[in-house]
Amino acid sequence: MTIRIGHGYDVHAFGEGEHVTIGGVVIPHNRGLVAHSDGDVLIHALCDALLGAAGLGDIGRHFPDTDAAYKNVDSRNLLRNVVAQLAQRHWQLVNADVTIVAQAPKMAPHIENIVDNLAQDCGVERMSINVKATTTERLGFAGREEGIACYAVALIGTVVR
Repeated sequence: MTIRIGHGYDVHAFGEGEHVTIGGVVIPHNRGLVAHSDGDVLIHALCDALLGAAGLGDIGRHFPDTDAAYKNVDSRNLLRNVVAQLAQRHWQLVNADVTIVAQAPKMAPHIENIVDNLAQDCGVERMSINVKATTTERLGFAGREEGIACYAVALIGTVVR
């Protein structure tokens, strides 16, 4: 099996709203995330990691924020599209490790549902997806609760036929 690794990063600032969407899970919060799409930083970072591993550029190249078709789009649809693009090229996700960086809202109560969504959308077992969250001890933009960031690393392998 040939394997490749990719890294992704995304960040969105807080703005008006009553919730954030992270990993396809709607999490109540006193603010939303400013974005062209639903602002799902986790899925955006994971898409970038997958696309990077496959040598297919980044999420902005495939789903530009200048295209009205992606206005308020559910990012889970973008992830499923990326997984399909990889499958067309005989790649599949082996595993992904994701770190959400947010002072608030608290992510721990939502991680199991996030893992379920990602595993389903990527067509892998839950054990292939690891999601964790951290604060920045009130340092930097995330610590000042100005936004949320996410890092993702994905390992892909060729589909054995």
